[in-house]
Amino acid sequence: MAGGVPRVVWFIWPTDPQRVSAKSVAQRLIQIARPAHLVWNPVTGQIIQCLPPTRAASGLPGEFNRHGRVCVQIRVLGSVEEPFTETKLDGLDDILAWLDSWEVPRRWPAGPPLPYPHSVAAQGSLRLWARGGHFGGSQVPGSSEGDPGAIDVHRILGEHAASLEVPHPRQGLDNRGSGLDRQRYQSSRITPVI
Repeated sequence: MAGGVPRVVWFIWPTDPQRVSAKSVAQRLIQIARPAHLVWNPVTGQIIQCLPPTRAASGLPGEFNRHGRVCVQIRVLGSVEEPFTETKLDGLDDILAWLDSWEVPRRWPAGPPLPYPHSVAAQGSLRLWARGGHFGGSQVPGSSEGDPGAIDVHRILGEHAASLEVPHPRQGLDNRGSGLDRQRYQSSRITPVI
């Protein structure tokens, strides 16, 4: 990892969390050589760890995967059209405690992610990225992802999300559309897949 402020990037794995397990998605991500650090099913609470946070994942463009002391990437089972924060968030407290143990700041510097499809055209800011904290995949500089859609960052960060700036959608888009690896925090809810 390149050093700097820790960060976490939230992505979606497009599937029905009522029908698919986090473990099966984690196995698929490994098969296609695109593992995330965590795969989370917010409906069942199942959390699978594919990589230690000190190892770079591969969901971001270029060297952005290596930015920060850690650059945790989380794949959430759901849909960009239906924000996962509108469902149960079973296991979120365990994820946040784990991120806290890696000193990821509880802030969302770029504000809430834009709704899909506006999020596809979002331009990530290097200045905001340098602050560390929580980001949607669409908020990373150079990203062409629309993830995670219009999630409610207040439901993720709680009182830590009190002073967020809200970005406005761009004009012209239509609406179609191995354990915890010596972790400081141990949770029986985060299961290693490898």
